[in-house]
Amino acid sequence: MFQTFDSAGDPAVGKPRVATLRQWLAENKLDGFMVPRADEHQGEYVADRSARLKWLTGFSGSAGVAIILRDRAFIFVDGRYTLQVRNEVDLSIFTVESLVDNPPASWIKDNLGKGARLGFDPWLHTIGEIKALKASAEQSGATLVPLEKNPIDIIWEDQPEPPRAPVELHPIAFAGELAKDKLARLAGAIEKEGATHAVLTDPSSIAWAFNIRGGDVAHTPLALGFAILAADGKHQLFMDQRKFSRQVAAYLTQLADPHDPGEFESAVANLAKGGAKIALDPVLAAEKLKMLVEGNGGIVVSAPDPARIPRATKNHAEVAGSRAAHRRDGAAIAKLLCWL
Repeated sequence: MFQTFDSAGDPAVGKPRVATLRQWLAENKLDGFMVPRADEHQGEYVADRSARLKWLTGFSGSAGVAIILRDRAFIFVDGRYTLQVRNEVDLSIFTVESLVDNPPASWIKDNLGKGARLGFDPWLHTIGEIKALKASAEQSGATLVPLEKNPIDIIWEDQPEPPRAPVELHPIAFAGELAKDKLARLAGAIEKEGATHAVLTDPSSIAWAFNIRGGDVAHTPLALGFAILAADGKHQLFMDQRKFSRQVAAYLTQLADPHDPGEFESAVANLAKGGAKIALDPVLAAEKLKMLVEGNGGIVVSAPDPARIPRATKNHAEVAGSRAAHRRDGAAIAKLLCWL
């Protein structure tokens, strides 16, 4: 899949959709709502179903946040999108703010009034983000309100279905290490952190740990899902099993108990009720996971995703694969430059 640089945004969508969202906010006694360009996995690319910021505002860039208030609306972008955002959003509706110089965590304390109630979807913001946003809101006397249901999903009538690209096995010749050995290493790392379990929300970590690839998002061979890894080796994988061929299903069943994504929340809650110590990465894990663990009597262990450093430390097979890819890419670039 090749990236294009054609504008995919449409400024005409903003006015009616913001009006519908404001009606929902008024009915639910909220003064505003935050709409990040993010999904539950905090990846660089999101599936069409999760493109809520683009649907609401028309902005199609890869980073941004909108804050919709009763009488004002703001969109925060970084320096890459200074021109693009002005072409893709209705500037009579949105005021453009800098995501770098005046991010929401700074903006809130100066722009939300005392007693204001700002809603957010706890699946779309990390633990670290919400900590910073709450601190800012407290300075202005405002309150952040986690919502059970994202209002965009309520008012988006033709929202696409979740992606369901087939999961494929990543050959050992390229991976360089069996998944069962990787998972054993991760189990040891979880125990070393003083946790009984760790939740993987980053599809890149799941792809590396289980030696699988997918096609759920553009430009990156990832299968969206979650995993709960256990120090005792009783791992669980939460992924739409319609993505699995018979061969893939047989392979993954040897590594973890497979579950549908809809069972993920209850699985985390049940572990917490049993007194589990669950490791969550504050930079990657959704605030919703922290709420589920603490709300059900479990203990949150703040720790990095246990797969991040191992998957960044390339073995001989991975280094060889990277070099081969660079040779192919270099040849293509050389041909392009020669033609040019």
